[in-house]
Amino acid sequence: MDEIDSSAERPVCVFDSGIGGINLLAECVRQCPDRNFIYFADNYNVPYGNMSRAHVRELVFGIFDEIADCRPSAAVVACNTVTALCIEELRARYAFPIVGIQPAVKQASALQGECLVLATRGTAQSQAFRRLCSAWLGNRAKVEACAELAHYIEENIFSLSSESLDLLLPDCNPSCVVLGCTHYVFARDYIEKHYSCPVFDGIVGTANHLRLLLGKNNLKSHKKQIITFKNGNYEKNEQIFHFIMNKNNNQ
Repeated sequence: MDEIDSSAERPVCVFDSGIGGINLLAECVRQCPDRNFIYFADNYNVPYGNMSRAHVRELVFGIFDEIADCRPSAAVVACNTVTALCIEELRARYAFPIVGIQPAVKQASALQGECLVLATRGTAQSQAFRRLCSAWLGNRAKVEACAELAHYIEENIFSLSSESLDLLLPDCNPSCVVLGCTHYVFARDYIEKHYSCPVFDGIVGTANHLRLLLGKNNLKSHKKQIITFKNGNYEKNEQIFHFIMNKNNNQ
């Protein structure tokens, strides 16, 4: 993919079905401080992972038509299910570059032993996802479709319960875990403790991909970034974004 126009006047649009992509938005904001961002969400239809591919496509193309109206310099798909099911169709339909998040199986492949890959049902059943896992993990991948985990996190983000997470996570003893849904990143610390092993996600790698695509470094900009939230429960999304940014600034 060719390097794109580096003009900071055109926003970067980030899309996710709900709150999960806010983790990625925060990292993109950190790595690309001279860019303005617009976050598009579809909270009231979460989770995409339990829908048919046709329904996902219908929702996603509708939102991407709105994204196209923003004349973005680039768009980021922060939903693993959308990346797995229709990222190539999106790239064929829209003129602006589109970066899609993927499970961090490449990073996890450096470790030995069984790798537990947690994903939504839609992601786990997709051919693109299966090919990715096979290419990097072979028969060491234990893929588990968590039908209710993303929905639980979306609905209970301010009161996640270890007892509830226990019931939603598969019973196994992996050498590492890959989070195949950005919603799961909100439970990363608990998952790491639960399985007593390293946990990988695609957040930093995807943001780094965007930064390189934009041809930018991560030096501080002289102007204030503008972060806008559209669609879905935008007030909730903005609240979570500021919580994440404040947490990161205090670390």
